[in-house]
Amino acid sequence: MDISSSPPIVGEEEEEAAMLLPETETPTLSNDVVPDFVDYYGRVEIAERFAYYGINSNLINYLTGPLGQSTAAAAENVNAWSGAASLTPLLGALVADSFLGRYRTIVFASLFYILGLGLLTLSAVFPFFSSSNCQTTDNADACSPPRLQVVLFFFSLYLVAIAQVGHKPCVQAFGADQFDPLDPIECKARSSFFNWWYFGMCGGNMVTISVLNYIQDNFNWGLGFGIPCVVMCLALVIFWLVRNWLATSVLTSVEETRVQCHQDSQENRFLNKALLAPDDHSAEDGQISKINDVEEAKGLLRLVPIWGSCLIYAIVFAQAFTLFTKQAVTMDRSITPSFKIPSAALQSFINVSIVIFIPIYEQILVPIARTITGTPSGITKLQRVGTGIFLSVLTMAIAALVEKKRLEIAREYGSADVPNATVPMTIWWLVPQYLLIGISDAFTMVGLQEFFYDQVPREFRSIGLSLYLSIFGIVSFLSSFLIFVIEKTTGGKGRDGWISDNLNKGHLDYFYWLLCGLSALGFMTYLYFTRRYVYAHYGKVI
Repeated sequence: MDISSSPPIVGEEEEEAAMLLPETETPTLSNDVVPDFVDYYGRVEIAERFAYYGINSNLINYLTGPLGQSTAAAAENVNAWSGAASLTPLLGALVADSFLGRYRTIVFASLFYILGLGLLTLSAVFPFFSSSNCQTTDNADACSPPRLQVVLFFFSLYLVAIAQVGHKPCVQAFGADQFDPLDPIECKARSSFFNWWYFGMCGGNMVTISVLNYIQDNFNWGLGFGIPCVVMCLALVIFWLVRNWLATSVLTSVEETRVQCHQDSQENRFLNKALLAPDDHSAEDGQISKINDVEEAKGLLRLVPIWGSCLIYAIVFAQAFTLFTKQAVTMDRSITPSFKIPSAALQSFINVSIVIFIPIYEQILVPIARTITGTPSGITKLQRVGTGIFLSVLTMAIAALVEKKRLEIAREYGSADVPNATVPMTIWWLVPQYLLIGISDAFTMVGLQEFFYDQVPREFRSIGLSLYLSIFGIVSFLSSFLIFVIEKTTGGKGRDGWISDNLNKGHLDYFYWLLCGLSALGFMTYLYFTRRYVYAHYGKVI
């Protein structure tokens, strides 16, 4: 066998030529292998997702309701918070991979989570913080909750965002680490792991959105925020009770086998200058280490074009939790004369479509595609992501057509000039766009998770998953900026902009068509870069 210590960069068509390299001693601070990991670590992750979506799914209605913000301001705040929650994992991944290890990082993050959720509950239930008499009006200034409530609410909200440091980049990476890269069967099973992991998370989210949103809309916001806090506490207790103290100890020096293919990387060759030793004291081992460092840096830089070309998709996905929800508020949500569907509950259709589609994809589509392509996962990771991006273009086209229909009905029935008027159009019209964005998510989100986990060196896998999350973090801020620009450009001076507080007088359909066009442009950009991308193979048996 040919032997090399440099990171591999090979095309998919060259996978059969990959060869086994010798053992190298590397610290495995974050690569603990824990029996039954997916079982009990999954409980903490399910609780975390329950808490996160218990806040995120209905946050825009809390901001425009009890806190009295305008629709545009609330959408900007939701995007800003989501962005912070998606960017902090970059720091958490660095800490976990370099210092604490993933287990300790998860524990500390859980404690921050509980503190943030507890303070969030206090901001909604204390009598002197109460804003129950504050109703949403056409004039946001007429609704002024106590300043202390607002400060405490946003402080606790961003404390929850900080808690994302340890959960998002660490838990899933730790689960995927349990699959032996030297075992071809387990390598194949790891791809299924990402599918079923996301399936479990979305199944839990359906319950969250359906139950918690109903409690928040019909009973009490304090109770709606308090339940996730209790669930998170219980999950942390269970986590400690079942902990295997020996199996999860942090190792600082263990021999790790890497499966790599030697090929001198020609990409980003400017980094080869770093290999020029400034003096004559470099030993052979040090030079090999330096080569590895440079090649790993090249590997990370190769991901940047793929990362950037997925930004527009994430902007589209963000609308499901902001403007799609505000659309639903204006429509007929009645099931019976005494029961209305919470507007945010429609987000559960995203999870419904994912829960239905992933088993179909895993059990039917993958085997069929595998027989055609010969690829173990059916289609490549980048093909999977690209399919989801294409579906997001269709999603925005459908959303624009539905909104155009809603505005026509609003004007026909004289609802355009009536703030908070209910348009006589059933909320079920919004279901197709939610279902399609869900299927799109099943392709893109899982594909990105597996791609960024797989295309970084083993010791950087928490960082790899945090890179995928950072797409949605950056985009949350970009989405806020885009809404701000649209509001300033199309509104002002007595005019109603595209995104008006009274959506019946706005033109949300124009905004959706804009996103549709941007998505199509993003899809073409993605195709350009993926056609030139060459896969790397770290720690695999090919």
